Amino acid sequence: MKANIINIGNSQGIILPAVLLRKLKLSFKSTVEIDVNNGAIIIKPEPRQGWAEAAKQMHAANDDLLLDDLPTEFENEEWTW
Repeated sequence: MKANIINIGNSQGIILPAVLLRKLKLSFKSTVEIDVNNGAIIIKPEPRQGWAEAAKQMHAANDDLLLDDLPTEFENEEWTW
């Protein structure tokens, strides 16, 4: 796939085709990491996007308790105390 470098204000950029964005599960305002490696530009999705906000929502709903205290099926049925 080829793309042209275009002017965007005082900068230059490349328009990424929607099919590539869908493959990477990226959308408008997604954060990406950009690097150069062996003469190639590497664009990678930032891992765990949205996790911070989801964690805040879980905490607000008191749904972020540790699971260590929950008995497992093994503990309930097979373990002899």
